Amino acid sequence: MHEALATWLDDLRAAVMFLTRLPVRLRAAPLWPRLMRAFPLAGALIGALSAAVLVAAMWLNLGAWSAALLALAASVTITGALHEDGLADCCDALGARDRARRLDIMRDSRLGAFGVLGMIFAIALPVATLARIVEHAGAMAAAAALVSAHAVSRLAPIWLLHALPAARADGRGAEAGRPGWDVVLQAALAAAMVWTILFMPFAGKAAAAPLLAAALAAWMGARFALAAFGGQTGDVAGAAEVLARMAFLLAAAAMMG
Repeated sequence: MHEALATWLDDLRAAVMFLTRLPVRLRAAPLWPRLMRAFPLAGALIGALSAAVLVAAMWLNLGAWSAALLALAASVTITGALHEDGLADCCDALGARDRARRLDIMRDSRLGAFGVLGMIFAIALPVATLARIVEHAGAMAAAAALVSAHAVSRLAPIWLLHALPAARADGRGAEAGRPGWDVVLQAALAAAMVWTILFMPFAGKAAAAPLLAAALAAWMGARFALAAFGGQTGDVAGAAEVLARMAFLLAAAAMMG
């Protein structure tokens, strides 16, 4: 039991190091793809730090919209906009007509019109949904939804890497490896634990709706990635996380509002 817990902590440290800019010391080299099972817990940490900013902003009486915007600013600062950058690259690639050109565009660091629009939606929708939850259900409910959204949405990239082949042999998606069912199930259990403890007390019987919305977004993202890119890449995995998180928060706002 002690060894299993130590292994989980090692994977959590590695997941936090990969997903955030937080200073983390590793005891051993990261073990891919096993460490992805800790992605939901690392997401919960990101969500908790962002939620703390939201609650503090509301305590300072800054208003729901300012609090939501500050919470989002905190999350992209913590992650270095890792997933949002992937979404922007995928959106830019939509302007190309053939698969090879789309893959080349995703490697281009320059941001095009489609990428800018993708970033606008990636910022505006979470802010609007969080503000609605704060206004109708309170800051603590919004904090619970935010932490749960960050935990659950980290399942999306794990699922994509499990379900889809790598679109190219030398990308981040290929380097991470293909997680097996054991990694997917352990990650799902970790996300379910966060969702059950934090979100269910506020949402009650309707708590499953955001889960289903996030799962649908991840599934649709996987189908689109297979058709547009021939599989998954690091950018596609990042985009899937953003889409799943937005879907979770949209459903939570509709339900709790």
